[in-house]
Amino acid sequence: MTTRRAGILLHPTSLPGRFGVGDLGPAARRFADFLAAAGQSLWQVLPLVPTGYGDSPYQGLGAFAGNPLLVSPEDLVADGLLDEADLAAAPVFPEGAVDYGPVIAWKTALLRRAADRFEARASPALRQAFDEFRHGAPWLDDFALFVALKDRHAGLPWTRWPAPFADREPRALARALRELAPDLHAAAFAQFAFDRQWHALRAHARARGVGLVGDLPIYVAHDCAEVWSRRELFQLDLRGEPAFVAGVPPDYFSATGQLWGNPLYRWEERAQECHAFVLERLRAALGQVDLVRVDHFRGFEAYWAVPAGAPTSREGAWRPGPGAALFDRLERELGDLPLIAENLGVITPEVEALRHRYRLPGMAILSFAFGKDPQAPGFRPHAYARDLVAYTGTHDNDTVVGWWASEGGDSIRAPEDVRQEKDFARRYLDLGERPIHEVMIRALLASVADTAIVPLQDVLGLGSAARMNRPATATGNWRWRFREGALTPATAGWLGELAGLYGRT
Repeated sequence: MTTRRAGILLHPTSLPGRFGVGDLGPAARRFADFLAAAGQSLWQVLPLVPTGYGDSPYQGLGAFAGNPLLVSPEDLVADGLLDEADLAAAPVFPEGAVDYGPVIAWKTALLRRAADRFEARASPALRQAFDEFRHGAPWLDDFALFVALKDRHAGLPWTRWPAPFADREPRALARALRELAPDLHAAAFAQFAFDRQWHALRAHARARGVGLVGDLPIYVAHDCAEVWSRRELFQLDLRGEPAFVAGVPPDYFSATGQLWGNPLYRWEERAQECHAFVLERLRAALGQVDLVRVDHFRGFEAYWAVPAGAPTSREGAWRPGPGAALFDRLERELGDLPLIAENLGVITPEVEALRHRYRLPGMAILSFAFGKDPQAPGFRPHAYARDLVAYTGTHDNDTVVGWWASEGGDSIRAPEDVRQEKDFARRYLDLGERPIHEVMIRALLASVADTAIVPLQDVLGLGSAARMNRPATATGNWRWRFREGALTPATAGWLGELAGLYGRT
């Protein structure tokens, strides 16, 4: 027997608040309350890792760490580690977007102050909780040392550090542990604060019938603690630089493909160690959330390897991924896998066979259902299977309203193609004079797909300015935030009515 459910996609950085970036405090709890009032049982987020290059949650500084920017200053006051005066001194930040530079500078200093006060005045219960966290986080020491050394070396990638540190020479690391002890404590404290607040938020959401959906990228960033400390798992040269990098070949959306730059696993030479690393990452993710979206699932069947230094991904080639051997081990260790397989892009019968073998739901994107994307026919609601997670859109594409307002003329869609796409959508959805985002949400919730998830931007009917990410651009992404007061009882009412009408409450 299946359970029909509905949810909203919103990364915590997009929550409102006066501290420049959304966090895990009061606004997050209010959002969980809104979801419950709107008949939604799922809250999907993007990766929660500390961000590196381009502020992207898909380029994290650590595969297991949490993003310190998400730590709530207000909850640190409640723990007695900050004072109200510390919060009153906060700069005036923009409300509708994250200005990462000033936010990072202010919040890093604030967390350092809280870490110092933890040393001076934390309660015995809080100290015990910190000790228990450290004992249960075997990745923490390497991560803390990595970010401390990165800060000491002006933020440079680890391959550009002096060789003793880049190559993890024992004497150099021992010296760093002594000299950087306060920095290591501050980094560990920030991770403790994130973990404590995240689990409190999860309990708050669960008490209201709201489960959490996480996001596990298939790859990790090259400039991260795990590549620095586990070089043997990745296709690197003798200097530690990638020999081949990740991407996808040219497709309907890009004539040159996408070049992500992540290092690739050594699936064949180090199969057992690489399988264990993925298992470790998935186990950690399932300790945070109830369901995990696996980004770029097709890379587990075959992955696109691009020689390092190639100007585009055209120069790449398919190589076999770990396939069933990996998922057999995950299933042995974890039982039934609570995963969503992101099966978008160049999907072959072999990829779908792997997904079906482990009973993993795939994805369908309604915004892509009306154009010339080869997957478009399967994205139309009449073609859905129950074993599916249906979206109006994702973090990587335009909002529904932005898509509808676009006239094309770019490298992807000619104006005539756009006109045909919209005409088809208008007829298929029986649009009339109703708002496009409301009609698409209704079509999604009415479908037979067991799970329907809508980005908050589409619930609010926002245009392209609210878009979260533009692939292949490195600046200006991940910034959008909704404003206080945007979530009204009326919004919860109509969304909840649809969820109830179509059996998703």
